[in-house]
Amino acid sequence: MDIQEIINNYQSSVIQISTPYGTGTGFCLKKHNVIVTNNHVVSGVNEAVISGKNFSKVLAPVYFNDPIYDLAFIRIPEGIEFQEKIIAETDSVHDGDTVLAIGHPYGLNYTATEGIISKAKRLHNNINYIQIDAAINPGNSGGPLLNLNGEIIGVNTFIISGGDNLGFALPVNYLKESLEEYGKIYGKPALRCNSCMNIIAEERIEDGYCPECGTKITILEDNKQEYKPQGKAAVIEDILTALGKDVKLMRRGSYDWEVEQSSIKIFIKYGENGFIVSDAIVCRIPKTNIAAIYEYLLRENNNLEQIYFSVNNQKVVLTAMIYDYYLEFETGKEIFKTLFEKADYYDDYLIKTFNATAGILNEE
Repeated sequence: MDIQEIINNYQSSVIQISTPYGTGTGFCLKKHNVIVTNNHVVSGVNEAVISGKNFSKVLAPVYFNDPIYDLAFIRIPEGIEFQEKIIAETDSVHDGDTVLAIGHPYGLNYTATEGIISKAKRLHNNINYIQIDAAINPGNSGGPLLNLNGEIIGVNTFIISGGDNLGFALPVNYLKESLEEYGKIYGKPALRCNSCMNIIAEERIEDGYCPECGTKITILEDNKQEYKPQGKAAVIEDILTALGKDVKLMRRGSYDWEVEQSSIKIFIKYGENGFIVSDAIVCRIPKTNIAAIYEYLLRENNNLEQIYFSVNNQKVVLTAMIYDYYLEFETGKEIFKTLFEKADYYDDYLIKTFNATAGILNEE
């Protein structure tokens, strides 16, 4: 199968996953009605925000956690359709085979990297991983590793920090084992005991102990704790809620939010330097009439308060910047409200007046 054909075939099934602790990748298996990802992608939560090519952001429950194989299953929301994908046979992986990894590294949607299998079986913590040289990065975790037949041969799981393209994928035999065993109790929250290796429905667990071997299961308590933002992050979320935004769908980390406003996206990031920077990607600079739109943006900057225009890689960005020391609910609410409303207005105005092109939301 042609590589571009494989990429096109999988884009609608490769899912972006967000939690209050970061982002990752997953992929849909229609037959099993689950989205497969890594346990470390959804660790600490019992629901995650998922989004894909053919549906907007929704919350979906995490059905299964497996800290041993670093696997997790998320329920596919009702009403979303996916094409069935083929899981390869367990003996179809060999040293030197060409492979393709698809995921969302650093939030860059639907990134595909090609490489080879450096070692078909690399033992690590009693698990035989597939070692690959295809570049995978933070955010790729949980994405599919594919062969040239377009079959899933593994789950991209981890890299060696500081290594040169040293990536590792969990082979499909572990995935098949987990799907088959979990299928017997499908629909119930469950986890794999890290002692006896059995998959246990949470309803069978009493006082946090495995009913099969009596071992204390700590991952259960970790996943039951509801996330609560702290400090100024809590103020930001209170403001977004007051402005009618669903913060659970907006979170891309503890200090990172992605807000959709009509046809644009607004990225809010609370940095370690204390600044809360909110960037609204309004539109792109047109190929003609460039001087006129630049002149307009400069004039508008003289009239605007608390927000300002800039141009970054042909993107027209409307920005609000607040130092956390000065962030209070009422003042912050007014600044965010102004940014959202002005971004929405300028999006339409610049496109109609200067023939600018739509921002990133309309392109994805």
